[in-house]
Amino acid sequence: MKPIIKALFALVLTGMTLSACGSSSKTTNNVSTTTVGEELASLEKAHAEGLLTEKEYEAQRKKILSKK
Repeated sequence: MKPIIKALFALVLTGMTLSACGSSSKTTNNVSTTTVGEELASLEKAHAEGLLTEKEYEAQRKKILSKK
């Protein structure tokens, strides 16, 4: 193997090793709170725009209203 290829190979292996050791897992929790009214308004808008059938609209509406 040519010296330049050996050096590149060594750099790649070193980089992979260091990235595995030094990586930290950062977790971000995005909590979104909406009111029942906001959810219903959004649902109504989607229905009015033709994105939901009447059956889908009613099913989602019941689901939203059953949550407390």
